[in-house]
Amino acid sequence: MTHSLFIWTSMLAQSSAGGKGGGSALPGCGGGGITSLIPLILMFVVFYFLLIRPQQKKMKAHQSMLSNLKRGDEIITNGGLMGKITGLTDKTVTLEVAEKIRLRVLRSHIAGKQSEFDSPKS
Repeated sequence: MTHSLFIWTSMLAQSSAGGKGGGSALPGCGGGGITSLIPLILMFVVFYFLLIRPQQKKMKAHQSMLSNLKRGDEIITNGGLMGKITGLTDKTVTLEVAEKIRLRVLRSHIAGKQSEFDSPKS
């Protein structure tokens, strides 16, 4: 019994110390190096093309829309207010939501032009 326990512990120590085969638990597999990084690199590439890149395009289009706003444009805010632009500054937009009722709204809180949201019903 003690002899088999000794053999078992010596085999365990040899496998944890690396032994032959470069530390791989499977014979013939060289493990480590760049091959262990390939799945991580592939996951990053997939995340970039499926999540990061489309989000950057959307942000760039929104920034372009905000910089091209002008008087008379009808817009919708993130809060759902709809109105016509009567005044512009660097950070704020003055909206006329009803006759002689004007509100100042931050540019960053503009969701888009009203024409973007008015799509034909199909």
